[in-house]
Amino acid sequence: MEQDYESRFMSASYSGREDADIELSLRPHVLSEYIGQEKAKENLSVYIEAARGRNEPLDHVLLYGPPGLGKTTLAGIIANEMNVNFRVTSGPAIEKPGDLAALLTNLEEGDVLFIDEIHRLSRSIEEVLYPAMEDGAIDIIIGKGPSARSIRLDLNRFTLVGATTRAGQLSSPLRDRFGVILRLEMYSPGELAQIVNRSAGILGVKIDKEGADEIASRSRGTPRIANRLLRRARDYAEVKGDGVITKESAGLALEKMEIDGLGLDNIDRLILTTMIRNYNGGPVGLETLAAVIGEESVTIEDVYEPYLMQLGFLSRTPRGRVVTPAAYRHLGLQMPGQQMIEL
Repeated sequence: MEQDYESRFMSASYSGREDADIELSLRPHVLSEYIGQEKAKENLSVYIEAARGRNEPLDHVLLYGPPGLGKTTLAGIIANEMNVNFRVTSGPAIEKPGDLAALLTNLEEGDVLFIDEIHRLSRSIEEVLYPAMEDGAIDIIIGKGPSARSIRLDLNRFTLVGATTRAGQLSSPLRDRFGVILRLEMYSPGELAQIVNRSAGILGVKIDKEGADEIASRSRGTPRIANRLLRRARDYAEVKGDGVITKESAGLALEKMEIDGLGLDNIDRLILTTMIRNYNGGPVGLETLAAVIGEESVTIEDVYEPYLMQLGFLSRTPRGRVVTPAAYRHLGLQMPGQQMIEL
């Protein structure tokens, strides 16, 4: 019965050993296999080695950065390197303080508890988490009304790894309780090409250097996207080619997916062209833009805007979003005030 209750909001744990499912995964399992994020990886390796030397759990870790950069993967690596169990849940899945209490009391000594989207924890949940992180205990209220009393339960020592794309939305008391805070950066094309080659080897796909570079250059600095594009390029290589991913076959697959040479997809171009066509390039408010193109504002802000801003195609101003001259040039359009090319 307890297992049924727990399974509502937590995935099954797994040990540091590789099993058949993990072997099929493209995720690396140890730091030496993890490509990129050199600064974060170097610091983390020191912290892990020191914790193992003292026979203590690693201090609580906060990982933040854009989606798809490997926060979940890195949390799993921490558990593997510490040779402990890895338990996974997410902020929205923990609805009541009792849910969190059930999670914490079932952790074994040294376990890693990973909470994705930790910024979405409610304040009442955070209040339970504070003493667990700081003192290794939780306070449970027994009874109601005048007869209610508080009982403190001691917990096994554990490591909380929190992941978020919005570090600014974490409350200060929660953020301050993390001993290790690491920001994950966007990947370079060279690092993504290494990831593509590694993933191709795991998948048993033949790929040449130009094919890997072509996929990497259109992956928006994100390993998750690189692996997704690799799988789709494999499909085209197998059906339309000889099974080898070349620059030409990868280019064909990406063209069919409407992904251009810089990695912009149809939604990226829709955002830019809508701002140009309807609002003369901006400024445009986020909610207005979301309503016009039919996307959630949080999706635009977290998924599309960071890469457009990184390319210098979009800028934020106090009055709203503005399309830059570089975006006009990429789309083959002329700036306002000149004769516009038909969209």
